Amino acid sequence: MLNIDFTGQTLVITGGLAGIGKGIADLFLEAGANVVIGDIAGRPGIERIHGRLVQIQIDVTVSEDAARLIDAAVEAFGAVDFLVNNSGTSTMDYAVDIREEDWDKVMDINAKGVYLVSRAGARQMLRQGRGGRIISIASQAGKNGYRCMGSYVASKHAVLGFTKVMALELAKDQILVNAVCPGIVETDMKRRERIEGAALRGMQPEDILAEDRSQVPLGRTAEPGDVANVVLFLASPLASYMTGQAINVTGGMTMN
Repeated sequence: MLNIDFTGQTLVITGGLAGIGKGIADLFLEAGANVVIGDIAGRPGIERIHGRLVQIQIDVTVSEDAARLIDAAVEAFGAVDFLVNNSGTSTMDYAVDIREEDWDKVMDINAKGVYLVSRAGARQMLRQGRGGRIISIASQAGKNGYRCMGSYVASKHAVLGFTKVMALELAKDQILVNAVCPGIVETDMKRRERIEGAALRGMQPEDILAEDRSQVPLGRTAEPGDVANVVLFLASPLASYMTGQAINVTGGMTMN
């Protein structure tokens, strides 16, 4: 039976305390990996939860915090093998009504955060000289347009563009860089978006949920574990010939 075993290897993940990020962190722990979670929602400082799990409070939009996250992983476990950029946020408004401060917030967390943490992680992997994996959680919004989500859509297109550039530049060093593009995933952020989107469109949140489900050929929205499974695959030896890719996990909703 095929077994993915990451014993002795270390995952660094941003935004790993809830939603998709928690699903990823939990699955990598199950596969034997050491896990370092960087999350703005964590308690201040660096906290060792147990032998293989460390949490550190960081802001992905701050260069020094991105470096501290990587340094904490090296100090705790000696190296960084996998980096998953998962931190993200969204705001809801029609394009002509987006506030400048909301645009900046979304672009800073979703796009600049990926750049800063990826840069710090890639530098560490280059120093180690044994390759690595960088995986960014983008979105099907990185491939399509969605009403009331202009800043989010723009930020996820940026993530996919940066993924392709890093994949090209780091391939010679066997650092594989890919993105995962989830569809509609049942998280607190998605539930909040339904409330805000319904208010903007003169609907009820349950109407948005029904609309969401109707757009998915597989007939259901995703759970965080559906996304985590694909991230685990991309980190595994099974994906050793994949780089620069943007993998849809959308139940068939996006097929390009």
